[in-house]
Amino acid sequence: MGVELGAQAARSRALAVLRIRSRALAVALLPAAVAVVLFAGGATGHITGGVWPVTRWVVVVAAAVVLCCAAGIALVVARARPATSPTVPIAEESAPDLYRMVRDLADRLDVPAPSAIALTPDCDSWLEDRTHRSHGPPPSPERTGRAEGLSGISGGIRSGVSGATTPGRRGEPTAPVLVIGSPFLWWMRVGELRAVLAPVIAGTGPSAHPDIAAARRFVRGLDAAVAVTTAPTHGPLARTTLAGVGWVARLLLRGCRGHAAEMERGVAAAAAERAQAVDYGLRIVAQEQVGLAYAGWDRLLTRVALPAWRMGRWPSRLDAGVVAALTELSRRDRLAEGFASRLGERPACDLLEEPGAVDEAASLLAARLFHGGPAESGPDWAPVDWREYPDEVVDRKWRTDAARLHRVLDSLGVRHTADTGGMANTGEPEPGGPTLARVLDHLTVRGPTVRGGTVGCVEPGTGLGGEGGGEGLAGRERADGGRPARGAGGERETVGGEPVGDSGTAGTEPSATAEAPTPEATTPPEAATVKATTAKPGNPGAESLRESAADDARPVVPRGAESADAALGEELGEELGLGSERAAALAAGLSAEVAREEASAGTTTVPGGTAEPQGPDLALWDDMPPFFPLQPPRTGRELLTDHVTAMVCCAAMDTAGAAPGLDWLDGPSLLINGKRAVDLAPRVLTLVEDGDPDPLRDWLRHLGVRPEKPVRLV
Repeated sequence: MGVELGAQAARSRALAVLRIRSRALAVALLPAAVAVVLFAGGATGHITGGVWPVTRWVVVVAAAVVLCCAAGIALVVARARPATSPTVPIAEESAPDLYRMVRDLADRLDVPAPSAIALTPDCDSWLEDRTHRSHGPPPSPERTGRAEGLSGISGGIRSGVSGATTPGRRGEPTAPVLVIGSPFLWWMRVGELRAVLAPVIAGTGPSAHPDIAAARRFVRGLDAAVAVTTAPTHGPLARTTLAGVGWVARLLLRGCRGHAAEMERGVAAAAAERAQAVDYGLRIVAQEQVGLAYAGWDRLLTRVALPAWRMGRWPSRLDAGVVAALTELSRRDRLAEGFASRLGERPACDLLEEPGAVDEAASLLAARLFHGGPAESGPDWAPVDWREYPDEVVDRKWRTDAARLHRVLDSLGVRHTADTGGMANTGEPEPGGPTLARVLDHLTVRGPTVRGGTVGCVEPGTGLGGEGGGEGLAGRERADGGRPARGAGGERETVGGEPVGDSGTAGTEPSATAEAPTPEATTPPEAATVKATTAKPGNPGAESLRESAADDARPVVPRGAESADAALGEELGEELGLGSERAAALAAGLSAEVAREEASAGTTTVPGGTAEPQGPDLALWDDMPPFFPLQPPRTGRELLTDHVTAMVCCAAMDTAGAAPGLDWLDGPSLLINGKRAVDLAPRVLTLVEDGDPDPLRDWLRHLGVRPEKPVRLV
């Protein structure tokens, strides 16, 4: 009875959508009908004389115009390519067991079997109609059969983007494509996957009803027509013409919106009710695995995959990494102890003939969806195995960040500290080389002193105050005379002793803070460039930085500041929760440097993501931005913290025998004597936010790290 009620509700809503389509057609035909009546009346002598002949021809012209407009709108709606989800198609010969399980499940549910199966790099499953003729012909075995081979990765992804399916015979309705989340195949067992897919496959029954299928095609056509009319590739004349088409399509969509939503709810209710007869008890357990797989997948992407993507490397076994991450979680979390016992059962990925190659194809698609990048591997976009991750990603990331940090210090005119030793790996002295001591001295804030009527701090000598040693404002002191107060957002959430935000984000916008209060005569050319590009009034980067610090305490700029630059540096330093204006200037330089590097590489993204490319032009897919950026851009404080941490790790590896490592839940990690260092992040935050180096120096001294020795950079 439940299935019948849900299906009938969906059909009634589908008929309501079709009635809206019929009314639109009637409105388009109404002037023509009036013209026919007028001509018929004139021919029979009932409507003659007076103004009727003129009226008759006016109505004919109006009817012709309306019919032409209606035909144009119908043509745009019919030819517009409905959006399809980027997926990796799975040919039946590459997964016969999976197809057999899906068909057996469809037989038990007494519904049509899906026409094809595809994988998506996300934790979700759904049915997708790809019967539109613009989606192209069915893929040949040569195109889809190579999804399990390295050379077929890009071709498989392109086939999935174009929406190629296997339609039925001419005149027969084609069932939708079953899209399965690839993490489900690797983490779930066969029985669990079957239970999760049961309500999804049950949806093919209502989808086969002619009224529901027609209503869906109408709504999808209107949606695609709106996308076509808003495409920026059209000329002025085409945009003007399509503006009317877009207005009509939006008007019809608003009328259909409520009925279409209720129709889909009815279809879902009918499918869920029908699927209750299949593995009902196992479905409850399987839903727990869905939530766990989503948590592990999200953690793996943001903590592990994102640093590799930023380095131009994409992990080739992301789905296998989900299993490792969730297994590690089950080891650490007492609540997840029961999940480890199920690993002895047959995993769902055994239903694939070549799971490794399919995992690689899904991993490349995930990199393109969440980060953007080329469709094929190359010198600057190469796959990386998990065994190579520490050396190829972690070590390279830390040394690249450390090199960037010292480049910004050079641009700010910060002098090199005198080192008393040489490189740890060569033993050759390199005076003036990059050292951790240089960073520590630059960020250190000393005791309070009064300058120019304001309370400042005397800091170690750097190029900010001249060659021999300088002074700078470090923000107002607290009433008790202690170190500068942090902003309201100064504390960061930690997991396992490490900051949650350390893994980075999907993109970085140019941020800006104040430049150092250095006279122009002593400012090097690089520093002048940083000033001109990052701290100029009205710079969008500065506005972005201010918005990113909206949650922090809003400072009041001291009226007694010696210059506008110093006042801006102090204000931004307090907004970001940094210990001094020097830290703010350094954070600004890092933000600008990262933004320039990403802009030159063509990977800079806009927060919030971009819309999926519409229309048949797949060239947009060849060099696309990410559809779903993982995180918003990093703030200046986060960038500075990451770069200082990278410099500390480089010094520990070069002078104390530490090694880069991979933690499945927290990403890049520093290994000391084979154990992960979990107490480094709070000490780095104390240095960055308070200007206090003592906790970090004690940590370095305990491990035998030599901050005065130069380190190897890239």
